[in-house]
Amino acid sequence: GDASKDQLVEVFRDGKLLVDDTFATIRRRSNGETEKPQMVSTATGKPADVFNNIVMLTDSYKVTHHLQYPPGTTKVYSYFESRGGAYEDVCFFGLQYFLKRYMVGSIVTHAKIKEAESYFKSHFSHPKWGYDASLFNRAGWEHIVNSHNGRLPVRICSVPEGTVLPWKNVLFTMENTDPACFWLTNYLETLLVQVWYPTTVCTQSREQKKI
Repeated sequence: GDASKDQLVEVFRDGKLLVDDTFATIRRRSNGETEKPQMVSTATGKPADVFNNIVMLTDSYKVTHHLQYPPGTTKVYSYFESRGGAYEDVCFFGLQYFLKRYMVGSIVTHAKIKEAESYFKSHFSHPKWGYDASLFNRAGWEHIVNSHNGRLPVRICSVPEGTVLPWKNVLFTMENTDPACFWLTNYLETLLVQVWYPTTVCTQSREQKKI
């Protein structure tokens, strides 16, 4: 498309939240008003809890994807878009919550890696052939702890929340910022595709207001 019409704004990089819009700002934006993103630099996330282990918040098959990329892969760039639906316009909403709740700060620890490895060992073990330790990317996660202080080395850009745009447009993008962590981009897809739920609710609510 026309690069001059690109509305993507960097909202997350290397464990830091860069945009923190209020709900009022998002609401005004969804009504067609021009609102600039509220730029911040927040590196403190939610307190840890047993249901907030980023190492485990993925589809089980993605745990093994690090073994399947072509040799020499250093960058994985992914994008999210609405391919179609009941309405021609999409009201984008919800990414900011997931970034704040699960991804901001030093969220990867040796304890969480150990917890995840124990779970995946049970999950992937076979009664006859046992467990293949290479399936879980322990070295990759330990690299994030040792080299990035547990912060996720990814960059996310999105249209400002509350933006209304036609489907078949990019809503947000994600890419790794550390060549050694190319596998991380799509590992996080499972968590972030949940943005479709609040986006769907907002899109439908906006259409219902027209009736």
